[in-house]
Amino acid sequence: MSKRIVPTWTVPQLSLPQTTPLDVRLGQLLGADLSKNAVPQVVFVGFPSDEGVRRNGGRPGASQAPDAIRHFLYKLTPDPERVEPFRRLLNHTRDLGNLVLSGELERDQALLGSAIAPYLNRGVVVIVLGGGHETAYGHFLGYVEANQEVALLNLDAHADVRPLNAGKGHSGSPFRQALDHPLKFCLGYTVAGLLPHAVSQSHLDFIAEHGGRYVWRSSLTRQAIDEVFASLDQAHLATFDLDAVDQAYAPGVSAPATRGLSSELWLYAAYKAGKHSRVRSFDVVELNPTYDRDGQTARLAALTVWQFLSGFVDRRSAG
Repeated sequence: MSKRIVPTWTVPQLSLPQTTPLDVRLGQLLGADLSKNAVPQVVFVGFPSDEGVRRNGGRPGASQAPDAIRHFLYKLTPDPERVEPFRRLLNHTRDLGNLVLSGELERDQALLGSAIAPYLNRGVVVIVLGGGHETAYGHFLGYVEANQEVALLNLDAHADVRPLNAGKGHSGSPFRQALDHPLKFCLGYTVAGLLPHAVSQSHLDFIAEHGGRYVWRSSLTRQAIDEVFASLDQAHLATFDLDAVDQAYAPGVSAPATRGLSSELWLYAAYKAGKHSRVRSFDVVELNPTYDRDGQTARLAALTVWQFLSGFVDRRSAG
């Protein structure tokens, strides 16, 4: 392993609505019961990168996404159906801020890995706010640095196992890079939500050659989502690419999807990811505020994180 890169952070200054003690919001509850050196139960990490999108020929703008997600996430309320455990979780959740990136993608992905590895080693659930889907490879590198094996679960319209461009990774290559990583920490790859007009046969062949599996969008019902999560029998990194969602619900992404998932199915899957004990970490990627419409996609991204947290509350209650 190369020498660990020390991360530096920027802390977003986001305004919250004026509320009363009986109407508190997530942003007011985050970290309330954490001392400076206490170990949180959950951490948020912003990865404001879209260099991988540029390299992949997509629409830049995802670098603005972490703060756009926070803008709406912080204004949401705890789930009133499980309000006390939800509030306790938020009180023990720390937002670390956004990583200060160099613009050199490979270095920045290594930086993300270095930033989250200590939390993975402590059993803290990590939520990464991307960024393009190059975020997922940096996310995976956290497990490499933590010396932990992990399988990958990707909710996506695309397989994202494209070859590198001139030897360099991009937003369409993170899972090829993880599966080909020389230290072999990647235990497997599952992608659900694929659109047949957005995936080449060579991508499917690559997944099959590496023992992975895929689920077409046309087959992805609530029951199929339940079956995917029921099959998880080892530690997993879950990555949710917003371009899996139909562009009617998610117009503000790097590569809009026609015939993608409904927001209902997408949010159900996020809840299941939070609830499943094998899901060690989570990211939401490819929000592009530049092309969003009235914050529609950013609101969906924020609610995606909220749904994951809601599932995690139920995970802890069941445990």
